[in-house]
Amino acid sequence: MKNSDIRKLISQYKETIIKQKKKNTDSIKLSEKLKEIEHRYYHETGRTLKSDLKEFRED
Repeated sequence: MKNSDIRKLISQYKETIIKQKKKNTDSIKLSEKLKEIEHRYYHETGRTLKSDLKEFRED
């Protein structure tokens, strides 16, 4: 997987979290989508998405 694909996964993850915080959304579908994105990220990189996002915020 290319770096651009990994960046797309991260942006999809962030967008999905923002959508989930809104009131009129189907949170079950969005939570499933988040799990799928996390799984793909872990499968491709061997790291968890949440831990990598924390590292980006610290920098």
